[in-house]
Amino acid sequence: MGEQIERWIAILSLGFPVVAFLWEFAIVGRKRLGYRVQMDTLAADAADKPYAGVLGDMEHDGHQLKDPSFVLLRIENAGSAKIVSEDYLADPADPYGIRVTFRNRRVAAVVLTDPSNNALRDFFFEEVTEGDNLRVVAKPGFRRSNNVQDRTGTIRLPKVTLPRGAEYKVLVVLERWPDDHSTDNFPDPVVQGTDGHDRWYDPLMRFFRLKATRTESHVFASRPAWWAIGILIAAVVVQASFTLFLRDDRRPPLDCVGGTLYLHGSTAFAPAVRAAARDYLKRCEGADVHIPLADDTFKGSTDGVTDLDRAGKDAGIPVGEGLGDHIAFTDGMASDGHPRLIPRPVALSVFTLVVNKDAGVQNLKLAQIREIFAGRIQNWTEVGGNDVPVHLINRDPGSGTRSTLVAKVLGGKEPPQFTETDCASLNPKRYGRCEVTSTDTMLNTTAATPGAIGYSETAGVDGHKASGGLVKVTIDGREPTAEGVEDTDYPYWQTEFAHTYGEAPAGSVAAAFLNFLTQQSGRDILRDHGHGLCSEVQNSGECRPL
Repeated sequence: MGEQIERWIAILSLGFPVVAFLWEFAIVGRKRLGYRVQMDTLAADAADKPYAGVLGDMEHDGHQLKDPSFVLLRIENAGSAKIVSEDYLADPADPYGIRVTFRNRRVAAVVLTDPSNNALRDFFFEEVTEGDNLRVVAKPGFRRSNNVQDRTGTIRLPKVTLPRGAEYKVLVVLERWPDDHSTDNFPDPVVQGTDGHDRWYDPLMRFFRLKATRTESHVFASRPAWWAIGILIAAVVVQASFTLFLRDDRRPPLDCVGGTLYLHGSTAFAPAVRAAARDYLKRCEGADVHIPLADDTFKGSTDGVTDLDRAGKDAGIPVGEGLGDHIAFTDGMASDGHPRLIPRPVALSVFTLVVNKDAGVQNLKLAQIREIFAGRIQNWTEVGGNDVPVHLINRDPGSGTRSTLVAKVLGGKEPPQFTETDCASLNPKRYGRCEVTSTDTMLNTTAATPGAIGYSETAGVDGHKASGGLVKVTIDGREPTAEGVEDTDYPYWQTEFAHTYGEAPAGSVAAAFLNFLTQQSGRDILRDHGHGLCSEVQNSGECRPL
């Protein structure tokens, strides 16, 4: 539904400007007769001018003008094509094409002034030769009349042929009606591009014939164009608001390939991958994409690559080709023995040591951590903590989180064998060791066991239901963050690799999801889960295997 609304908004946003452009320049704007009232003033308004007396003493037909006023009217071709006699709306037999009405005023005189070219004068005057004398006489270029009943004065202007950009001005001298004793201001002149008798010869010509348009009201664009611009702006605002507040602000995948995609591997990286997969499914709704996300799909890095290898072999994928529906994520490179798997660095996973809050420690030195995991420190008082025995909670040997701890923190030395096969059997009064099979179990067990120490992917601790009983440990004062890896050499981190069986075929669901995860909106999800992106790290060596 949301996509349909956005689609219609986009169509209207494009359609209105196109229609407005065609209306403005191809239909109405092609033939547009423009006018401007450049001056409409009373002689009394010029009382402080040196010629005020002359204006006040003006006479017409033997009487002094009453409240004389002056209107300077400019007529222009405001369109893109030449205006000819046939374009005017008046009767073809009528030589006049423009009517100007002055309410509450009589017309005393009309004068043509400032034509843009001399050819325009021919519509108002003509040269007559009488013997050897040449004189200019007025054509019936102006017609003026005054109507006593409705108290109006009217002038009519001829059907002047106006080339593109041509113009002329008309100065009209007016006075108040003799029996009008009011002092009200005069209404604005009314300019019409017809003779007032509604003589239409073809109904369609109503929309395509010439009309008089007040040009000063749209120096930039006409009123329909302004309406179109306003609608366009409103559409942009609505679409932006829809995108910002009603839709996820991240871009959808560029390609949504149908099919079922199986994800395996690291339990530490699983929360970020699951979140990205759910987002991908939401964005690809209707594309028939399926990604099983049950809790048992991520069983650890070693099990993940084993399952991927088995799936490729069971499918009988020939050498040189790839499996397009399986991806395994591992903390670090897959172990030897999987020659058909192709790794791709995706992100940095930052891990942290976690201790039960009863241990009373928040920072440990690297040497102290190695002593604890070697079993040589068995009470927290030995590192400045509370008098609580150490309980070492390890992951099983197939865990990428554990192998990263061994390689990056413990100097390559594996922790001793567990003392209890079931962590629930640990004696709270003495030192002990046990192993768990997942990050979730690791955090729950550490939080529930006084004096326990374990480890996890950092983002997995924040917001976990057991986080209230846990403390994230800094190593030599260095914070377990992506910034800490680059800025302070925080040691406990690993590159997260996405493995495929052979190269995932172009157009496969595996290739599409990897592209989403590394090049599109999936990057934001990884970043939100605390992972540093391999495409953004300053030191490229940080996204390489050990």
